[in-house]
Amino acid sequence: MEHTLLIFVFTLAIATVFNVFFKKLDIPTVIGYILSGLVISSIFQFAQDSKEMLSHLAEFGIVFLMFTIGLEFSVKHLKSMKKEVFLFGGLQVFGSGLLFTLLSTWILGLDTKSSIVVGFALSLSSTAIVLKFLNEKKAMHSAYGRVTLGILLFQDLAVIPILLMISIFTSDTQSVSMLLLETFASAMVVFFIIFIGGKHTLEPFFNWIISSDSEEIFLGTVILVVVSASVLAHFFGFSFSLGAFLAGMTLADTKYRYRIESDLVPFRDILLGVFFITVGMQINWHSFIDYGETIALLFVGIILIKGLFIFGMLRFFIPNRTAIKTSFALFQVGEFSLAIFALATAHHLIDDRLNQIMIITIVLSMILTPFVLKNIKRLTDILSQEPETFKERALVGASYRQHIIICGYGPVGQRLAKQFKEKRILYVVLEHNIAIVDKARAEGESTIFLANAGQKMVLEHFNVNETLAIIVTIENPIQMQLICENIVSFDKDIHCIVKVVNSAEKSLIEGLGIRHVLNGKELVADRLVSEALACQLH
Repeated sequence: MEHTLLIFVFTLAIATVFNVFFKKLDIPTVIGYILSGLVISSIFQFAQDSKEMLSHLAEFGIVFLMFTIGLEFSVKHLKSMKKEVFLFGGLQVFGSGLLFTLLSTWILGLDTKSSIVVGFALSLSSTAIVLKFLNEKKAMHSAYGRVTLGILLFQDLAVIPILLMISIFTSDTQSVSMLLLETFASAMVVFFIIFIGGKHTLEPFFNWIISSDSEEIFLGTVILVVVSASVLAHFFGFSFSLGAFLAGMTLADTKYRYRIESDLVPFRDILLGVFFITVGMQINWHSFIDYGETIALLFVGIILIKGLFIFGMLRFFIPNRTAIKTSFALFQVGEFSLAIFALATAHHLIDDRLNQIMIITIVLSMILTPFVLKNIKRLTDILSQEPETFKERALVGASYRQHIIICGYGPVGQRLAKQFKEKRILYVVLEHNIAIVDKARAEGESTIFLANAGQKMVLEHFNVNETLAIIVTIENPIQMQLICENIVSFDKDIHCIVKVVNSAEKSLIEGLGIRHVLNGKELVADRLVSEALACQLH
């Protein structure tokens, strides 16, 4: 135990030194952590129990990441992403899984069972790296971010049947139907306890915890909920991260959601760092020498085939530029694939040599990913230039002063624009939907721009500090929350008017310090009462 802790201290010291230098060179910290793991595993000989202990600790980095992602996606929001999760995600996993299965049989000469496991493991991408980047860059709700997240969520769900497949292929005692029945029953139990049970107990429980007025107790309770849900899911045969995701979704509709998220982010990022260190530890540098050519060919082949398949599939459903960005985000093979290969090796579905080759290939693809994501717009521009018409309707006028900004061009935004135009008041409309912008411009609305008001740089570009007022009419509650947070971060005295649809949203936005929040339902009800009284008097 002491030996393991000493090695762990050395590892963190090496990672810190690497990342200080890398940060100055603008190289992502993920690279520093992976290289630290590689260096430390080359210097020290790890006992098997030490590796397992570090792996279990590191896995909770993914657990807390999935929990914070769950916080952003309530059931209502997930329903709105049915196409991204189930259509795009399903096509990606099954399509690329079958393609890699055929290639594994043909090129690697594996039998059918081994090829299926290898093929579907390669279809998975890195949740840890991609979602960490999308979170940091506030790109989660961009067009490609939404599609990427949907596919990653389906991939995380697909880990369960892939692991189940290994059990089916290697089981001599249980029938396939019994295994499937047990898995379905376990899934129902986990869902009922975490999601249904949590819906009725967690908010009252947190109300009681918050009465203690202690940050320490509150954070401890959050960690208790995350770990308990993860352990429960794992007990019934599912991944830790699935339990954490369900727990996050359960808390997504509570008033504590944003406080929980802000408290957990530093804790999550530290554990994610440990996770990437353990990824580096799995690399045997001798394999670079022994199988270097094979690894290089597999590395290039896998990322090209996977990237091209994702682009080819998505281009029939979404714009080419969004499809290209999504393929750049998901070309790599992910961390859950490492777990699948480890289990497949333990059950003798693949040999140790192929396992080590695959581990290095996967890790190399993960190392490349942050550099690609960081330059995703530049790379996309090389393959698909922005049309001139797109540039014309994008950001253009940083010279606005004493103007009104309208965020969203739905029915309310359109009515506001019409009235401001009649009164000769200077205004601009920010709308992130291309089709709406094009239609409005075709109808003569020249002051509408294609822009995501949820990005601080956009608000800064349109001089949010020098507006008469900024009016938020966005229907999406998450986007509305993000816009309001950004407005407040500039100056709390900016005149901001927000339209909400219920009292819960009103309380949430008022909690940010925004004074002018209009509840649509209350306004309609008040107007109906006044009209009814007017009729009675008449």
